[in-house]
Amino acid sequence: MTITLVAAAAENNALGKDNQMIWRLPDDFKHFKNLTTGHYIIMGRKTLESMNGPLPNRTNIVITRQADYTYEGCIIVNSLMEALAACPQDEEVFIIGGGEIYNQSIAQADKIELTRVLGISPDADAFFPEIDPDKWVKEKQLHHEKDEKHAYEFVFETWVRR
Repeated sequence: MTITLVAAAAENNALGKDNQMIWRLPDDFKHFKNLTTGHYIIMGRKTLESMNGPLPNRTNIVITRQADYTYEGCIIVNSLMEALAACPQDEEVFIIGGGEIYNQSIAQADKIELTRVLGISPDADAFFPEIDPDKWVKEKQLHHEKDEKHAYEFVFETWVRR
C-alpha cells in the first residue's frame, strides 16, 4: 500500500478555521479530484461533515472516536490503523484531512501531494504538520499564478519519503 497525504496549506501550514477552508482554488479542487477519484480516501469526521457528505466515485473511510457514529455512504472506523486495514493493500490510499489525521498519519505516509498557497499566513485552527527535510524530498513542483478564478498563487508540490 502506498499512503499519500493530500492537502492544501498556506505558508504557515494553515489548513482551515472553524471547519472550513480559507481559500477557494478551483484548479486545486480539480487536481484533488484527479488524484483521488477511484481510490480509497481516509478522513476525520470533521472533514466529512465540512464537505456535507462523502465524495463521489471514491470509497470514503471516516475516523471518529464516537462509538455509535454512522454516515450513509461511508465506512466508519475508530482509528487510523482500522482505516488502513480497511483499504486494499496493493493500492494507493489517500489521506485527505484534517489536521489531526495528518498528524497521526505523516509517520506512515510514503508521499505528500501538497498545494502550497503562497502569500498568505492566515489565522487558523487546523494545521498541516511540518515537513522534515531530513525525511522528505521534494520530487516535483508546478507553479500556478493567481488569476480571475484564483485569489492566490500556489504551487503543487510532490514530496516523497527519503
